[in-house]
Amino acid sequence: MEHALSPATLTELRRPRPYPAVSVLTPTHRREPDNAQDPVRLRNVVAEAKKQLEADPSVTRERRMDLVEQLDRALAEVDLAHAEDGLAIFAAPGEHQVWSLARTVPERVVLSDTFLTRNLVAAQASERPFWVLSVSADQVTLWNGGADRVAEETSDGFPLTRSLEDPDAERQERVGDLPSTFRDEQTRHFLRDADTAVSAVLRKHPRPLYVTGETAALSLLDEIGTVTKQAAHIPHGGLAHGTPDAVWQAVSPLITAEAKKDIDAVARELETARGRKAFAAGVDEVWQNATEGRVQLLAVEENYRVTVRDDGGEHLVPAESGDLDAREDIVDEIVEQCLETGAEVRFVPDGSLGDAKGIAGVLRY
Repeated sequence: MEHALSPATLTELRRPRPYPAVSVLTPTHRREPDNAQDPVRLRNVVAEAKKQLEADPSVTRERRMDLVEQLDRALAEVDLAHAEDGLAIFAAPGEHQVWSLARTVPERVVLSDTFLTRNLVAAQASERPFWVLSVSADQVTLWNGGADRVAEETSDGFPLTRSLEDPDAERQERVGDLPSTFRDEQTRHFLRDADTAVSAVLRKHPRPLYVTGETAALSLLDEIGTVTKQAAHIPHGGLAHGTPDAVWQAVSPLITAEAKKDIDAVARELETARGRKAFAAGVDEVWQNATEGRVQLLAVEENYRVTVRDDGGEHLVPAESGDLDAREDIVDEIVEQCLETGAEVRFVPDGSLGDAKGIAGVLRY
C-alpha cells in the first residue's frame, strides 16, 4: 500500500485516463473493535464498484473485465492489519493502486476520466510528514515520518552502509596515528555521500528533516553537511540500526514541541486577520473565498467534517449523508483547492478555532 504522496506522484494520479477511471474510498480503523468491520465493508464497496461498471452501458465488456481484474488485484494487496484511517483504491485499464490514508474518508465509488485525489491531498496535509536521518559510522538510515509513526525508507539508495574494517588500522594503532571514527577521511566521505543522498530526497519530497546520531557525528555534519547542517539535530546514537519505535520515541518530543509552536502561530495569524478584516470562518464563507483563490492560510480542526449541498445559488447549506447531490468531503475539497492556489494549510486540535466552527482562513485581500 502507498503512503507518501509526492508532487510528481500527484501529477501522475491526476493524468486523464480512458473512461472509466475508478476511485473506491472507504474509512478504515487502526484498532479493535472498530477494525472488525473493515474487511466486510471493503469487500462491499469494491462489489459496488463492479456493479456500477456492469450497469454502465458505455463500458465495453473487455474494458469491464480488465477493470474487475484490476480491482481484484488491488483488493488482494490491501493489508488491513496495518490500516490507518482511510483507504483509496484506484483502478483504470491496465493499472491499479492502493493508498492508505491517515485521515478518514467518506465511503464512495466514483467513475470518471481521472482519479479522485482530494482525499489523498487532505490526508497528506493533515499528517505533517517529516524525514528522520539516523547516522552512524557504518550505516545511515532514512525514516519516513507521519502523525504518530515512522517507517524505514528503502529507496533513493537508503540505507547507506559501509564496512568499518580497516586493514591498516593495526599499524596505525601501533604508531599512535589511528584517528577517531568521526575524524578519519573515509567517514567524512561516507557522511558527505549521505548528505548528498538526502538532498536529492528533499528536492523530490520537501518536508522538515531531523538528524539523529552521536554528538561527534552531528558535529561532523555541522562541518561538512549542507541540508543536514541546517536540519534539527537530536543527539541520540544507535538509531541507524534501531527500530521504528525507538526512532519515534527519540523524535516525538521535538515533533510535539514544533506542532505546539505551529498551532500558536496559526492562532496569532488568525487573530491579526480578524483585526484587519481579512478573516473568513465557517465552511460556506471559506469555500467561497477558496474558489476565488483568496485564501492565504487555511486552518482546519483535525476531525472537522460536515456534509453540505449547493442550494442552487452561491452558498453551501447543511445536508444529510446520502442526500442527492450531497458533498460529504467538502472539507477535503477546500483543502485541495487552497493548496492548488498556493495557500498554507494547517490542521489544529479540535476546539482550537472557537467560534470559527471548525474551519477558518486568512485572506490575501
